[in-house]
Amino acid sequence: MKDKALLKLLLDQERQLQFTRFDNETAIAIGTALIARGRRAKLPITVDVTRGEQQLFHMALPGTSADNDHWVRGKNKVVYRFGHSSFYVGTALRVNGQTMEEKHLLSSHEYRAHGGAFPAIVKNVGVVGTITVSGLPQEDDHRLVVEAIEKHLAKPGR
Repeated sequence: MKDKALLKLLLDQERQLQFTRFDNETAIAIGTALIARGRRAKLPITVDVTRGEQQLFHMALPGTSADNDHWVRGKNKVVYRFGHSSFYVGTALRVNGQTMEEKHLLSSHEYRAHGGAFPAIVKNVGVVGTITVSGLPQEDDHRLVVEAIEKHLAKPGR
């Protein structure tokens, strides 16, 4: 996929994948669904769901390490800082030939603009949290999160 088309797709995902509410039960449902998917496929992933500064769900499957937790924190910081998925921010930087340091004067060791953290957006409110996967190539981390949100939102009453 060409870069401009990818950026448009990522923004479209953020516009479409919005919640009417995002509470502890929502976080647990999505986190549990991601872990179940990871277990079925034997994926070495860490899953993290936050609302504001509160971590509502966090679990690491076999094959992960504390390094994944560091990546989760860095990806989440990108979402909270910029209001977009970490994959969108990283792709936009790459397309413009810039680094996090050059464009925003932020450390790329602290702000990880790599796919896997998606903003938990409540309609008519904005970004209230993050849903994050770490452990796979960035496109796969992002895809897992998007698919989990899509499935959650497709359930009746959501």
